[in-house]
Amino acid sequence: MGVFRRTDLLAAERINQKSWMALKSLAGVRRRQVGGLLHDRLPQAVMHLLRTTGEFAERRGVSIYVVGGFVRDLLLGIDSLDIDLVVEGDGIAFARALAKDKGGRVTAHERFGTAVLLLPDGFKLDVATARTEYYEYPTALPTVQQCSIKKDLHRRDFTINALAVGLNPRMFGRLIDFYGGQRDLKARVIRVLHSLSFVEDPTRVFRAIRFELRFGFHLGQETLALIKGAVKMELFPRLSGRRLLNELRYLFSERTPRHAVRRLADFDLLRSIHPTLSWSSRLNRRLIEIEERLVWYKIFCVDQTISPWLLYVMTLAEALPEPAVQEVLERFPFTESERTDITAARFAAQHVCRQLSRRPPLRPSETVRLLTGLSDEFLVFLLSKNTSASAKREISAYLTTYRTVRPVLKGKQLKVLGFTPGPQYSAILARLTEARLDGSVSSEAEERDLIARLVEENRAG
Repeated sequence: MGVFRRTDLLAAERINQKSWMALKSLAGVRRRQVGGLLHDRLPQAVMHLLRTTGEFAERRGVSIYVVGGFVRDLLLGIDSLDIDLVVEGDGIAFARALAKDKGGRVTAHERFGTAVLLLPDGFKLDVATARTEYYEYPTALPTVQQCSIKKDLHRRDFTINALAVGLNPRMFGRLIDFYGGQRDLKARVIRVLHSLSFVEDPTRVFRAIRFELRFGFHLGQETLALIKGAVKMELFPRLSGRRLLNELRYLFSERTPRHAVRRLADFDLLRSIHPTLSWSSRLNRRLIEIEERLVWYKIFCVDQTISPWLLYVMTLAEALPEPAVQEVLERFPFTESERTDITAARFAAQHVCRQLSRRPPLRPSETVRLLTGLSDEFLVFLLSKNTSASAKREISAYLTTYRTVRPVLKGKQLKVLGFTPGPQYSAILARLTEARLDGSVSSEAEERDLIARLVEENRAG
């Protein structure tokens, strides 16, 4: 049936045991004091929070640790305030007690033994029960059991994320490294903790690529082999669209999404988005053009926000045949606006570009009418296309200038001039805006003159 039982996977683990002996022989705990690093790199308020949280845990008779990415980034010299705490005990009960002590609020996730603690100053702590996980079948969500910090760290994705720092007073600042995370940080290598890691959770492959690109690390040889094995096992088509989309969002939000797409292609994982999607020189050129236009946008549209990851999805959709785009939209839970942008990128971009390239050129007010309501993501996508210079000029002008143009006169002044509030206000203000855009008025006096002419024309009509 193509379905693995847990016993089958454990058998596979035993088969691969020899190749993992080197890693497992390094499983002795490595302790190092990093209290000085915490003191040097953290704001005083956060340092105080960690100390008092450790003291609170001590009074309750439990051990507490800060774990994962925060510790990794601390050792790499990267500033991070994304703090994950693990309690050897009931993490949710601890979070609720700590919230009561500090006046915070808790959102609990009972199934996974986790909670989010929001403090009065808005600072957030993620609190979890030290837990081990097992998977009933590949790609399933995990079944959770309480355990020690050592087992909790062993369930994590990579050795560089399987690090912890004690917070209890008796061990404050003590770095705990059971699985060689410090060694792999120094060697700049991404390494999984056991040979079934990608079988249990195939989304870890996307995280491996993400960390590889973010830190400039490389994948360990065993990890590379396990990724290739997971691809051969066809595990990725079984992932839900929601889980896969979450990973793609994270991956394409990194600094080098084009290289992320290339790495997905290296592992034959573009097929996880759609079976017909593949790497090509044309796709590479389009991704480079997207990169260049995003740089331009961030320089000239500093007050605007954009979702870069969506631009890369739009570019991948552009490379798909028409039926495949619909299949992608059906599989992945995009929002309605995201669906609109992806569809427009594949089917409407050429039409808009032709309109913008007309001869004689569009007036600025005509450009505004054409582009108003289109997302910045779609407009940057249009800028990246190999279209006419006039079209690029109009899109750029709209993004940086046209859409901010407003008349001097407002509704209050129109009322003073004797106009009754109502739909005519919008019509008059729209006409004034068009005149401003097209350069036929440039001052308040000229706007008043234009209104007077409009009134006369209305009377004459």
